[in-house]
Amino acid sequence: MKQRSNYWQLLPYIRPHRLTILLALLWIGVYTAFWPIQAWLAGQISKYVGTDVTMLAKIAVAGGLVYIFQGVAQYCMNTLMAKAAFGITLDLRKRAYGHLLGLSGDRLSQMQLGDLSYRLTEDIDKIGEIVNKIFHQFIPCVLQLVVILGYMVYINWQLTLAVFLIAPVIAVLVGWFGEKLQKQSLKSQNQIADLSSLVTEDLGSIRMIQAFAAEDYARKKFGQEAEFNRQAKYLTEKINALQHPIVSFLQVVSILFIFVLAGIQISSGNLTSAEFVIYLTNIVLIISPIALTTSNYNELKQAEASVDRVFELLALPQTITERPDAIVLPPATSKIEYRNVNFGYTSDKTILKDFNLTVKAGETIALVGTSGAGKSTILSLLNRFHDVSSGSISIDGIDIRDVTLKSLRRQIGIVPQDTVLLSGHIAQNIAFGQTAFSIKDVEEAAKIANAHQFISQLSQGYYTYVGEKGTTLSGGQKQRIAIARAVLFNPRILILDEATSALDSESEALVQEALERIMADRTVFIIAHRLATVRKADRILVIENGEIIEAGTHSELLDRSGRYAQFYARQFSKGI
Repeated sequence: MKQRSNYWQLLPYIRPHRLTILLALLWIGVYTAFWPIQAWLAGQISKYVGTDVTMLAKIAVAGGLVYIFQGVAQYCMNTLMAKAAFGITLDLRKRAYGHLLGLSGDRLSQMQLGDLSYRLTEDIDKIGEIVNKIFHQFIPCVLQLVVILGYMVYINWQLTLAVFLIAPVIAVLVGWFGEKLQKQSLKSQNQIADLSSLVTEDLGSIRMIQAFAAEDYARKKFGQEAEFNRQAKYLTEKINALQHPIVSFLQVVSILFIFVLAGIQISSGNLTSAEFVIYLTNIVLIISPIALTTSNYNELKQAEASVDRVFELLALPQTITERPDAIVLPPATSKIEYRNVNFGYTSDKTILKDFNLTVKAGETIALVGTSGAGKSTILSLLNRFHDVSSGSISIDGIDIRDVTLKSLRRQIGIVPQDTVLLSGHIAQNIAFGQTAFSIKDVEEAAKIANAHQFISQLSQGYYTYVGEKGTTLSGGQKQRIAIARAVLFNPRILILDEATSALDSESEALVQEALERIMADRTVFIIAHRLATVRKADRILVIENGEIIEAGTHSELLDRSGRYAQFYARQFSKGI
């Protein structure tokens, strides 16, 4: 059971904006001070109605000035509080996104993308909205209630005592409804996130849905999730709808009770008609802040569900972290060494056991083997997408855990099997991750990657917009853009992960030619199932169950008639 609200965890994000908040609080004080003045002016008017027109005019002018000054104070407090609230939202959103980027790929793969997107957008927006309301509505209303109630005590404490007798009943009811709303809002937020995840998943798989004629299935599944979402939101609104008439009824009863007591006070001479007008004006003035405070409290409890979800994300541990004294990795010039490396994705399943490998600078190493043998794992450890369970990986004698992640990954380029292109123009995709680049450098990289010709034929050339995931380009074109990206990145170490496996023969020839260009003077790792692409490697390592069972050149391994020779014979007998 949660003992403390996660709103307290917003304090570190509030502190940088404390000066703005302090100025806003000063203006709130000025704004609030004008309320009892208005009530006092109303009482003065009652004294001179029908007797002194000049004095009434003076009071009216004074009232107008009070409203003007209060309006200025309200503008200042609202703008300052909005500035602080949206600054807090921005800081929280950037912190959450940065934390997300630091999570391991395995952790992210277990989470729903739609849910993560919802937490970073809608949930944080709700937090911003409620923080803004707390600052420019809730706090002023609470202060207004304190000031006006204090003035009411000063005028007639007996009448005000009646207010204090009823107020706790209203407060208990508001608190009870608030807790109900908070729990229901958490369910509602989770339902919305599930619906968002389903939409993201379906839209990303729309071709598969159409190919399998599964539109009815997808429509039914979406309808069920949408119905769950409707039910959750409807129940939230039912709780809200029940609260307002109950609280309003108690407010009306309390006002009627005060009128009865005021009549008794006036008849007994303990209260003048002018004082009653002032008191009555105060009652009118506290109705709005009571309603707003109740409404804000409900919204506060509903938004707590969003706070919980965002800080639940921030609480996820980052398994790959830098040491406080991490150094910048110098340019790799010597060797890469795996020494007695052990690793498993789970504690009960070991992928690599006492794995050892030394790779000289400029050497091309090919990793071959069946799926699940551990090829990709070996290279994901080099990039520190995961950390070894024991043993070490070093570059030029420096343990990669002792260097900054940025300096390590800046020296490793990857050309993956499935090229990821983002929304934007082609030049932006080639220069991905680089904040400043020249179009000339982009063009040179594209020429090396055999991509310049087809890019130049596009309607806008390098500024042609490619849709999300690059759906407007062919597989070979996307792969050549990935190679151009690696060229511009200019890494010391290059990883080619099944870079030609999904291409037709013409595209493969162009990609293979481009790859051979960028492999020069670099340390290269090739992961491949198609053995025709690894024949020129300096060393071919056959990986099985996380171990190197064979190593040598293409011709050496064929002469041994071992596992590699079996793979090779099987593929070429099938014409692969």
